Amino acid sequence: MTDAAAFAGIELATDGLGFVYPDGTRALSDVSLTIGAGSRVAIVGQNGSGKSTLVRHFNGLLRATEGHVLVDGQPVGRTHVADLARLVGISFQNPDRQIFSGNVRAEIAFGPKNIGLRGPDLERRVNRALMQVGLTQFAETNPYDLGFSERKLLALASIIAMGTPAIVLDEPTTGQDARTADLVTELAGRLRGDGVAVVCVSHDMALLARVADRVVAMAGGTIVADGPARDVFADEAALRTAGLVAPQVTRLARALAPGDPRPVPIGVDELVARLRAERQPGTTS
Repeated sequence: MTDAAAFAGIELATDGLGFVYPDGTRALSDVSLTIGAGSRVAIVGQNGSGKSTLVRHFNGLLRATEGHVLVDGQPVGRTHVADLARLVGISFQNPDRQIFSGNVRAEIAFGPKNIGLRGPDLERRVNRALMQVGLTQFAETNPYDLGFSERKLLALASIIAMGTPAIVLDEPTTGQDARTADLVTELAGRLRGDGVAVVCVSHDMALLARVADRVVAMAGGTIVADGPARDVFADEAALRTAGLVAPQVTRLARALAPGDPRPVPIGVDELVARLRAERQPGTTS
């Protein structure tokens, strides 16, 4: 269990959210959604669709131009950024934007210390985060002596160590290998079991098919599809609007069985299971 289990029940919500940058660029228009405790939600779309702008409202890095943002039922506009940091952790696409300390252990401890954690509790939190991302052997290393992949994992560990009841992962597998995708999938499952809401912003459709139960597709600063992952990945029109394609497994399944009325597979295991079943004697496709 993580410390975040104590916060089970937190909800993230927007109502008619709009945002315009100081230079006049409109990034969001009338975005309304609710993300409940324990949810695993993917936010997808092309660059410039508003994904990152949206999630930065949840911890107060951006403040709504229009509409409302609620975290744990409280308006973000009335909540200090330091208080929001106890509730919503964001792992940025570029890890170097959130590295401040001289070694990996101190970096992971930075956030928890700022919210008052000390002594054995802090040490346990840091050690657990190191272990979860596989960086224990680098605990005393300067973060900038790590490769980009390890710095991404460090940024993820720093967020996990905060024990927040909601976590946003912004492009967690950019520049990473299959091992990292497996790690993110495992972490998302573990966090969900503790009641933590996990929001994953990514272009990696194969990862999202494994991580997300729900997919929110965005284009032009608005939501163009929102529903169970299987339904959204099967909605070719909505994906085209968002400038995306379905996971490769889904496309392969369609190619192998055009017009198949059954729900489309979205993961390798599902496709393999279907193909094996179809090869059994007496099985019809």
